Amino acid sequence: MTKKVTIDPITRLEGHGKIEIFLDAQGEVEKAYFQVPELRGFEIFCVGRLAEDMPQITPRICGVCPTAHHMASGKTVDDLWKVDPPSPAKKLRELMNSMFFVEDHALHFYILAGPDFVVGPSASKAERNILGVIGKVGVEVGKKIIGMRRELRGLMTYLGGKVIHPVMNLPGGVAKGIKPEDLPKFQEVARETVKFGEFTLQVFKDIVLKNKEYVNLITSETFTHRTYYMGLVDHNNHPNFYDGMIRVVDPEGKEFVKFDVHDYTKHIAEHVEPWSYIKFPYLRGVGWKGFVDGRESGVYAVAPLARLNASNGMATPIANEAYKEMYETLGGKPVHATLANHWARIIELIYAAERMDQLVNDKEITSMNIRSIPTKTPKVGIGVVEAPRGTLIHHYETDENGIIQKANLIVATQNNAARIAMSVEKAAKGLIHRGEINDGLLNMVEMAFRAYDPCHACGTHALPGRIPLRATIYNHRREVITSFTNT
Repeated sequence: MTKKVTIDPITRLEGHGKIEIFLDAQGEVEKAYFQVPELRGFEIFCVGRLAEDMPQITPRICGVCPTAHHMASGKTVDDLWKVDPPSPAKKLRELMNSMFFVEDHALHFYILAGPDFVVGPSASKAERNILGVIGKVGVEVGKKIIGMRRELRGLMTYLGGKVIHPVMNLPGGVAKGIKPEDLPKFQEVARETVKFGEFTLQVFKDIVLKNKEYVNLITSETFTHRTYYMGLVDHNNHPNFYDGMIRVVDPEGKEFVKFDVHDYTKHIAEHVEPWSYIKFPYLRGVGWKGFVDGRESGVYAVAPLARLNASNGMATPIANEAYKEMYETLGGKPVHATLANHWARIIELIYAAERMDQLVNDKEITSMNIRSIPTKTPKVGIGVVEAPRGTLIHHYETDENGIIQKANLIVATQNNAARIAMSVEKAAKGLIHRGEINDGLLNMVEMAFRAYDPCHACGTHALPGRIPLRATIYNHRREVITSFTNT
């Protein structure tokens, strides 16, 4: 008889989720499902709204990654009115996004993922949290982490009006610039942020890379998938979190396609399953072959490791040295080890800190030429940025008065959804045998999704506005009486 093991709720992620693991008679894993049981449906209730309000509406999808949605939405309404913001406005937006990347990556590494490595994957639940991390690394290090995030969030509030749901972006630019007298504070924090990035990399080396058990876990086949990888890159094929072309490489690291976001529907298609409130995007040029990896499967990944796999190096010097060290250590490109996302995330933190330092020392950063007024009639707008969790696309269509008629959002967690589902099942099959299950093993199954830093409030949208669910009715002997679907 099949035995079911349920992890509900799963922990240390944004949103809600559960894992259902089914064991056969021998206690081996037959199937495992990563289920997202919540539905937000933002695309539907954006319809009928004023397009210029979208940069304030879409951040409400999530309190963890509102800045990313604010940036994507700001670029989308620019495109909707065909207005090009002045250069200082673009740099202020990129500065805001860079600060957000550092703050958010630090949150994930130290608070969400950190307990699995710093405290240990098999430690008790009572220890696997930020207090357990501080207990291991010391109070002074804990103060450093909290203090750095506090400084960054203070500057984000200055620029964005609010740190959680910013009100910075307007069609054609931004609402506020940096006063010259306030710039030294930005420059001071930027310098300290670069040091914090280097410090975090050393923490990772000391705690993770010097622990053979952790390294074996990272590089194990249990946590490995060979898929396509996607990321936004500049003209040198270096990651760019605010602007650029979308580049996809195949499982061997060769460029598969590189395209402008306006062509995303030519390259990305979306699949749904009846057991989850999440879409599963895939590469249209390869096709949906199910939850399998390899060159013949259209499954792809986004997020830190995918961005680095899709690039040819980093655009800043310290991050680039760290990038080269990671690939040399792990045997070259691409790296398919899911848990290496944590290493890649720290490299991106350093890049975002260095980019922040470059921007606050740019001569245009205090310019008050921060908005171009739109004059065109809106129709269709599409925008893209990189969120900490991966590539984020917004697409709005309006009537001539700028009222939203259609909205489509492809968020990072959706882009990763198929690979996350595969990772959870493979981890369960690789770790659970002969029916032997304990809390440490189940936490290691959770580590398979935690590496992607998923945000399921962002990820739960319907296609095309509702989920094709199947309901099955059983009698008291668990015999199927009837089943029906809403499709």
